[in-house]
Amino acid sequence: MKVPFVTKEKVEEISSIYPTPYHLYDKKGIVDNAKGLYNAFSWNKGFKEYFAVKATPNPALIKLLKAEGAGVDCSSYTELMMAEKLGFKGDEIMFSSNETPAVEYQYARKLGAIINLDDITHIDFLEECAGIPEKICLRYNPGGEFTINNMIMGTPADAKYGLTRAQMFEAVKILMAKGVKEFGVHAFLASNNIENEYYPVLAKTLFTLVKDITEETGAKFVFVNLSGGIGVPYRPEQKKTDINVIAQGVKKAYDEVIVKSGLNDLKIFTELGRYMLAPYGALITKVVHFKHTYKEYAGVDACAANLMRPAIYGAYHHISVLGKENEDATVTYDVVGSLCENSDKFAVDRTLPKLERGDYLFIHEAGAHGHSMGYNYNGKLRSAEILLNEDGSFELIRRAETPKDLFATLDIYPEFR
Repeated sequence: MKVPFVTKEKVEEISSIYPTPYHLYDKKGIVDNAKGLYNAFSWNKGFKEYFAVKATPNPALIKLLKAEGAGVDCSSYTELMMAEKLGFKGDEIMFSSNETPAVEYQYARKLGAIINLDDITHIDFLEECAGIPEKICLRYNPGGEFTINNMIMGTPADAKYGLTRAQMFEAVKILMAKGVKEFGVHAFLASNNIENEYYPVLAKTLFTLVKDITEETGAKFVFVNLSGGIGVPYRPEQKKTDINVIAQGVKKAYDEVIVKSGLNDLKIFTELGRYMLAPYGALITKVVHFKHTYKEYAGVDACAANLMRPAIYGAYHHISVLGKENEDATVTYDVVGSLCENSDKFAVDRTLPKLERGDYLFIHEAGAHGHSMGYNYNGKLRSAEILLNEDGSFELIRRAETPKDLFATLDIYPEFR
């Protein structure tokens, strides 16, 4: 059973000041999880987490992770802007993008970010628009299917990202000729893995690639970025990944390949988003309507504009009814929002305790790829974000949008100024 990190009474208190819907984050959970990650990988003296800004681009949350030693992984111009405004610089920033405009490479170079090249053709493009840095990273795509224990975890061959194995060797040689002195390698082969084997298998793949390229070219690799991919248990029956087991699995691969090859000053980087924040954020919404037709519908004041994963992926997000956590689930509902789209459903055929108007729903694992994926279809306004402190106090960390925000880009018309 999933347990909300907040009580009904606290949500009622928050909602008396900041009306639902809103995203709520657990400060203690975020900080403890970050400490746990760093402790698990403490065997690698150069370990660093580069938080994937796209997952939850909120300054207050990023500052919490920064205080625990994390850098940031950025994928766009505005994410680089946020990084700069929050005081990140140089090697504290990874810039991982694809089909990248020149202006974004130029900005990344200005900040001294580690650029993660997604394609071999970007070498010439980067050189023309911003120059080649002395340290650079290459994104690897091994092709085929990525399997663990004979189970298909992902299909890199279908992904638009990264260089082939042959291109990796060629790119390193080209870049060395252009003055690059230090290299990193990066790969993201499968998403939301709750198996402890994912990182160790990926690590061994990348460590072996580094060893092979080093032996052929003499290139100096200084880090391996395992990217993201560690998942969270969205469903109650799923087991949480064990970061200590994962880290020890990576260490075993490191010892077998890197240490054995004499390359044991190689740093390990991660680029986690979902793992860092998803379990420590929730969408809080209130039941406002019921509909009794061919199914039972519970209408809430949030919609897919606040959390679109269920609408676009059919993704499961567990729902707790605050104050009714110990009541039997006896009624089957579709929990729906107010968008003019039939996919605007947080749950389909979900059995919950009998709902009443005014009940607060706690939608779990909304701390990453939740608010950040919001949009304004139907003129919906994106919700506030609130941080819950360990002592029960809370603070607004992003205000809710207003109609003025929505119409801001229409100020070319007198009536919208």
